[in-house]
Amino acid sequence: MKLLDILVPTYVQMLGALSEWLAKAEVQMPGGEADALLSKRLSPDMFPLSTQIRFACVQAQEGMCRLQGRDFPDTIDVLLNEGRNATERPGSIADARARISEALGVVKGLTAEAAQTDPEAPIAHALPNGMIFDLTAKQYARDWTMPQFYFHIIIAYAILRGQGIDLGKADFVAHMFPYLRPGTMPAQ
Repeated sequence: MKLLDILVPTYVQMLGALSEWLAKAEVQMPGGEADALLSKRLSPDMFPLSTQIRFACVQAQEGMCRLQGRDFPDTIDVLLNEGRNATERPGSIADARARISEALGVVKGLTAEAAQTDPEAPIAHALPNGMIFDLTAKQYARDWTMPQFYFHIIIAYAILRGQGIDLGKADFVAHMFPYLRPGTMPAQ
């Protein structure tokens, strides 16, 4: 199985789910109240919801680019700068959903042009603090990009749940329902 065959559906499914969670928040908190959620944090020393959303979008785009040996699109720098400044300018739910839509467009566009990625190809992953991880493409996908992506998705889910948005496990795994065997859905 190719690395992108695992990553792309995950990015698409979970970014789509994140957008739906935000849509639910808008319905459950009408009149612009939902926008205030973007400044909420799971813990005081963590980034707010708006940053978690932006960083999930970054991880999806960055993962696709690194694994294909491509330059990063300008959207990554925009998202990183917005995320770092989210405390002052968290934006709106509409802004967040637009960023998710843009990230999905980049991921899908890169998928259409995807080159084969050798799972053993070397990837030097440098962090802003100077640390550099030397990984294979398979290690990068498994040990860095997928966990980092899910971290931001899960924190966003937890913030929304913690702020009273009615979300459940079915919202987190909505992509599974097409696989549900007919007649096995429990009665409510």
